[in-house]
Amino acid sequence: DMILTDDNFTTIVHAIEEGRNIYNNIKKSVIFLLSCNLGEVIAIFVSVLFYWPIPLLPTQILWINLITDTLPAIALGVDPGDKDVMNKEPRDPKESFFAGGAGFRAIVGGSLIGILTLVAFYFGLREHGYSLNSKNIPEAVLTYGRTMAFVVLAASQLFYSLTIRNSTKSIFQVGLFSNIYLIAALIAGFILQLGVISIPFLSNAFKLHNLSLRDWRLVMVFSIIPLIVNEIFKIFMRMDKKDKSI
Repeated sequence: DMILTDDNFTTIVHAIEEGRNIYNNIKKSVIFLLSCNLGEVIAIFVSVLFYWPIPLLPTQILWINLITDTLPAIALGVDPGDKDVMNKEPRDPKESFFAGGAGFRAIVGGSLIGILTLVAFYFGLREHGYSLNSKNIPEAVLTYGRTMAFVVLAASQLFYSLTIRNSTKSIFQVGLFSNIYLIAALIAGFILQLGVISIPFLSNAFKLHNLSLRDWRLVMVFSIIPLIVNEIFKIFMRMDKKDKSI
């Protein structure tokens, strides 16, 4: 039921548009958080499955869940409405929450984040002559590898929040800076990541190691991969949509 508080029937259109955008924003936040959590689960599960060293400590996962994930998720919840939302067909009330490729994006994004976290951990160990199958790895080497994994996990989630804003439009079509809250969340997230690694009492508390400029370049390359892959998927989705409309 809908109650009009004025005699302007365009209010109904605006109300429907607002409702669609609110639903879409809730969906973005949930898919984003599911992707992030799936990445963490995959990184830990694969390590346990193959008897590898654990790439992340509980306190590090807690930091990411409470600090890194929360800010972008909130920002996605207040994302500006899609201008084309009223051009889409009405959503079936019985439609799955994961319809329209949302579930696929969550699985692919989460899998990439988890795999890249393990790859970063491996590179951190290899830097000191060890591998994932090595025995008696010194604690200092494990700390170095976990720091690499920690930064990749956090940074890839931050970058991924940019591409989750729209299921078909690129980050440039949506407007890279159209959600100022998300940009602020990303900046705050990276500053917090830098702080927890660089500030001695925080790095000691979370068992992290300061990274060199070369390390930062490497982890940034790894971290942006999920965003790039998702943007490539969007290109094919737009091409498929265009072919169907012909």
